Amino acid sequence: MPEGPEIRRAADKIEAVLKDRVAEKVEFGLQPLKKYVKPLKGSNILALETRGKALLTHFDSGFTIYSHNQLYGVWRVVKRDKLPKTNRQLRLAIHTDNHSALLYSASDISVWKTQNIEEHPFLQRIGPDILNPDLSWRTVAERLQSKAFSGRALNSVYLDQAFLAGLGNYLRSEILFIAGINPAQKARDLSKGQVGKLARTTLEVSQRSYALEGVTLPERQYRTLKNQGVTYGKARFFVFGRARQPCRVCKTKIQRSTANSRRIYTCATCQPTESSLGN
Repeated sequence: MPEGPEIRRAADKIEAVLKDRVAEKVEFGLQPLKKYVKPLKGSNILALETRGKALLTHFDSGFTIYSHNQLYGVWRVVKRDKLPKTNRQLRLAIHTDNHSALLYSASDISVWKTQNIEEHPFLQRIGPDILNPDLSWRTVAERLQSKAFSGRALNSVYLDQAFLAGLGNYLRSEILFIAGINPAQKARDLSKGQVGKLARTTLEVSQRSYALEGVTLPERQYRTLKNQGVTYGKARFFVFGRARQPCRVCKTKIQRSTANSRRIYTCATCQPTESSLGN
């Protein structure tokens, strides 16, 4: 399932053809939303904002379309009126003079007055988006140390959208590895320095994954592997999906286990448990 960086890249592609353009035609596949066709037609599209896995399309008429792809939704950007051949159901279409942005199969779509969009139940539940340019590492550190999250194992916190929206399974493994934190640890048991490092790493890895299209290794290291003939899938991560392969840092074999019903990857040497730290 796509995580925050993938959602933002998809939004970038849509925004490239919609932002600052007039919505010459808007179509909804869900009957209750058809009443918004007229108010949205002729509006200028201001921006596409991501909140975790939700997409907010803002119009200058004072409306915002909320959409969430869920498991099966998919966006397509095409030349105007060049609809792709598909058996999927068209749920939302926004047409400008030259392009069409099409959302298929999703059912979680609604239209809000922009001034009221924060009242959406999903948006009320989630934390700050990991790619929000205004999100600082200090805010992440404060959330880690808050009552809501400090007493929970980090392997749980780093899948909780209420902590930070857009985090997901590969980011969880990669962030905790790079920060040198064992997933079973709790934020309240970390030192101040560890909390700061984890907070910084959370933002750095998320931003790097967005910039490098899903790669969490530093760019130079990734390019070196690619030049050696290593495929994208095998070169992009430190630990995720690399069970029984040598750690890129210490050569210890990467371990795969399950946490919160999701697979997680760790290095026993780089991410020691509390008991091993005491020995």
